[in-house]
Amino acid sequence: MPKAKGKTRRQKFGYSVNRKRLNRSARRKAAPRIECSHIRHAWDHTKSVRQNLAEMGLAMDPNKAVPLRKRKVQAMEVDVDERRQLVRKPYVLNDLEAEASLPEKKGNTLSRDLIDYVRYMVENHGEDYKAMARDEKNYYQDTPKQIRNKINVYKRFYPAEWEAFAHSLQKNAMEVA
Repeated sequence: MPKAKGKTRRQKFGYSVNRKRLNRSARRKAAPRIECSHIRHAWDHTKSVRQNLAEMGLAMDPNKAVPLRKRKVQAMEVDVDERRQLVRKPYVLNDLEAEASLPEKKGNTLSRDLIDYVRYMVENHGEDYKAMARDEKNYYQDTPKQIRNKINVYKRFYPAEWEAFAHSLQKNAMEVA
């Protein structure tokens, strides 16, 4: 099979390219991406990982940051010299603490179709799961137990909404009777 026309040209050395800058940018691109945006924006690529984390008030090794106390107190260790590094970027630590203190967002929800399906079945059939299984809107041919489980899932996910719905059904039943 023939080769493409322009692919056989020999490679020429690029004298105008700054190799040091090229290698540095390649190393930076190959480095793993920091997922935490607070740390990523405060990161200084000219410094080591340990220096960056120390400036932010974070520890690289938790065992060295919070050492275990020794049980025996030695007589010679009267004057303990603790080396505390200066935290130059305390805003990173403050942002991380503020983000951690936020309540966790409820991520799992039910689909709108499933909610409508459950409400329709309960409105029309009440607690009769066998009648729900025979209903024409039961497109997926769920068994009575599967329908009961879907209703229980809805009750567990949206308890306040279920209470309001059940209360409105009881009120409608009283008005009809």
